[in-house]
Amino acid sequence: MTRLTAALVLLLAAAPAAALDYRSLKEPAVMYDAPSVKATPLFVVARATPVEVVVADAAWLKVRDAAGTMAWIEKRAVSEKRTLIVPAARAQARAKPEEKAPLLFEAEKDVVLEPVQAAQDGWVKVKHRDGQEAYVRVNQLWGL
Repeated sequence: MTRLTAALVLLLAAAPAAALDYRSLKEPAVMYDAPSVKATPLFVVARATPVEVVVADAAWLKVRDAAGTMAWIEKRAVSEKRTLIVPAARAQARAKPEEKAPLLFEAEKDVVLEPVQAAQDGWVKVKHRDGQEAYVRVNQLWGL
């Protein structure tokens, strides 16, 4: 390995990881296997579903969903707004950011929640579509 190659490897290893770019869908959208409407449609994703942007070009985004599936979506269907989704069977929503706080509700798998405050100490304050706000453990959500 040359000195230049070794220096480049060290520099890249020391560089901070890029922040994850999560967004949500403004409308229901078709996911494709390539960045073209002529590509094979894979499935449709519901409005407000969060996705992680992996690659972006002028009109298309390659995204990952909560299940880990990667596909292409038209950029116009995606909002800058962030939402969160429950990837497991249930997420417990509590009155305070404490394990022993009263349980306000349980959000079932694939329920989309809106973050109200940034995550802190392993909890995030969320809002359910019915308007109820509560705290959920970050490890019970995807999209943070």
